[in-house]
Amino acid sequence: MHESSLPYIQCVRCGHSLELETFEEKNEIIEGLLSCVQCNGVYPIISSIPFLVEDLSLFFSIRAKLGGYLLLNVKDKKIKSLIKQSLQEIKKVGDDITDLERNWVGIYKKSKYSAFQIKVRHVIKKLPQCDFVVEHGCSIGTMSEITAKSHGKIFGIDKSFFALLEAKKRKINNADFFLADSLSRPFGTMKFDIVVALNVLELIEPLQLLKIIKMQAKRFVLLSDPYDYERGKSSVKVRLDEKSLRSKLKQAGFKLINNTRKPSFISWKLDVNPRLELNYKVDLVLAAVLRK
Repeated sequence: MHESSLPYIQCVRCGHSLELETFEEKNEIIEGLLSCVQCNGVYPIISSIPFLVEDLSLFFSIRAKLGGYLLLNVKDKKIKSLIKQSLQEIKKVGDDITDLERNWVGIYKKSKYSAFQIKVRHVIKKLPQCDFVVEHGCSIGTMSEITAKSHGKIFGIDKSFFALLEAKKRKINNADFFLADSLSRPFGTMKFDIVVALNVLELIEPLQLLKIIKMQAKRFVLLSDPYDYERGKSSVKVRLDEKSLRSKLKQAGFKLINNTRKPSFISWKLDVNPRLELNYKVDLVLAAVLRK
């Protein structure tokens, strides 16, 4: 984490500002603790990634393997103790998704330069230069890196530690990445010139995410999704399609821009393994905040 990002983040429990304790630093903070003086919330920084997670035990309840991995690889004793305590306090263990999240990193790394990514790059470059951008579900940082070349400070949010590790490897000077739930509002009421949320409507409750986007967006919002909601127990409760998404955006005070007024079917190919490809048709929506 870059120390310059500290003023922009907040405690996800109570919304108070955070204090920083650094244990290892090299160009940025490698290991440290973020502490809230209001509610005593503590958030570790591990491998330069802040864990802005309200309940670390709940987070590890479906990522016990990740907890063990971190316990072995973290150097600082305070952080080790925090991880160990969180693992001991797990109340109910669910199906572990550590390997699944790690596997998706490999899939995203292999799957480059699809028509969808080329289209998004074109859209981002065409937008007027902006100072602050937030990307929900930034994954391995592919789009964050593209956005950083044309715009100012980029904040990426994701819940996959291994994806964020890959994003950090890109060494984007004007980007910082946070492990957090987008709905927990780690940036409080901060306004962003551009809010990006690509292919996450099946992962984050769409109506709740739109509320966050409405609060955050200062100028533009860029959304996309293949509307692939078949995820079993982890499926979202409310499912938006191309029509209802556009309707909700208009109700929230956004104006659809150019050719995104109508649904699109942009090819997004993912190489799972040598014998398996996933071919999605992605809908892309660009909207502007209506000035009052």
